[in-house]
Amino acid sequence: MIESVDLVQAVMLIVIGFLAGGINTFAGGGSNLSLPALMMIGLPADVANATNRVAIFMQSLTATHGYYKHDKLDKASIKNIVVPILLGGLFGSVVASYLDVDVLKPLLLATMVAVSLWVVFKSDTNNVDDDIVNCSDSKLGFVTTFIAGFYGGFVQAGVGFLLIAVFVGVLKYDLLKANALKIVAALLFTSVSLVVFIYRDQVAWMAGIYLAIGSILGAVVSVRLSIDIKPKTLKILVLMMTIAASAAALLI
Repeated sequence: MIESVDLVQAVMLIVIGFLAGGINTFAGGGSNLSLPALMMIGLPADVANATNRVAIFMQSLTATHGYYKHDKLDKASIKNIVVPILLGGLFGSVVASYLDVDVLKPLLLATMVAVSLWVVFKSDTNNVDDDIVNCSDSKLGFVTTFIAGFYGGFVQAGVGFLLIAVFVGVLKYDLLKANALKIVAALLFTSVSLVVFIYRDQVAWMAGIYLAIGSILGAVVSVRLSIDIKPKTLKILVLMMTIAASAAALLI
């Protein structure tokens, strides 16, 4: 599927993509800006949901490379989440390709706000490596990571907050490591989701490419800013972005 995009729409998508890519890299919720933008240019909800994954894939790939280059990722952490995230993303995207994504909107808003408040006020952001929970040894760890992957595959919007909650609260990563690891998780489930949506011919490529251009730029800037960010500052950013993303979602 290739939809035409005029100059004004292209510029808008690049700008929105930049903001969404930056927000997603810092914490999450950027899709609550990009999804409405895609629907504003006339894409139906299911096509907008699928098209948004082009930008998510590119920004996640860019941010993952950036974090890896700055030694903020380790192979053990990625290996720990890869199976449940991929399985969850596959099942979620298959369901999303057939169902109306709007059914999850109230749950999305409640989850975003509750999780971000929990991360800010209750979570231990200074977990040590000895506390890390292995998904292969913990049913709770595997199931919650699978659910996060499923949700990401299904609708994506707000999944960053859910991933942070799982990685910090269940798998016991510190907040800075969890924030980088969530980008890898997004890359994993978005990869399988994009394959499903392409197979279903639900991707509007021109809109997706313009959105991806902005998202890549936003991810590059955010990685550079977040490399040395303090946990307390990141907590505040998570809460602020949650409020902004929730407000944007109410306008959809």
